[in-house]
Amino acid sequence: MDVSEAIRNRYSCRHYRDKPLEQNHLTAVLEAARQAPSAKNLQDWRFVVVTDKQTKKRLAAAANNQTFLEEAGAIVVACTVSDHVMRCGQGVGPIDVAIALEHMCLQATELGLATCWIGSFYADKVRSIVGIPDNIVVIELLALGYPADAPKEHRREALDRIVSFEKWQF
Repeated sequence: MDVSEAIRNRYSCRHYRDKPLEQNHLTAVLEAARQAPSAKNLQDWRFVVVTDKQTKKRLAAAANNQTFLEEAGAIVVACTVSDHVMRCGQGVGPIDVAIALEHMCLQATELGLATCWIGSFYADKVRSIVGIPDNIVVIELLALGYPADAPKEHRREALDRIVSFEKWQF
């Protein structure tokens, strides 16, 4: 599978097979995150990988009761250790973590795994469940596992609706 195919095939999976992740697949997905670019090469992301059934159940409750998370082979709690702000005014943490997570998603897709970004969660509850210190920002959760569903067709905007050249023309 090439990158273009992985991009087209990646989707937000909300049903997972009850099958543990092979360590080599999990390592490959995490390695993809490690290889991601980051502002000033800070590599400011940190990931807590949760595979324990009871802990996944608690995380699902902390994620607005999204019980499908319990089915995933792993839930990745993605955090940043940086409060650096770029000259453009954007904090590097959320951006760097997002880049690393999408690298994980594309690698997972190539390996026949599925993912789902989770932004609906209570950070204080997640922090307490997996022991994240107060000075660390929890950015996102990522479900990872073997899909038990199939991707649905998603409508995408035409390029001319999202891209203009040389100046804003929307």
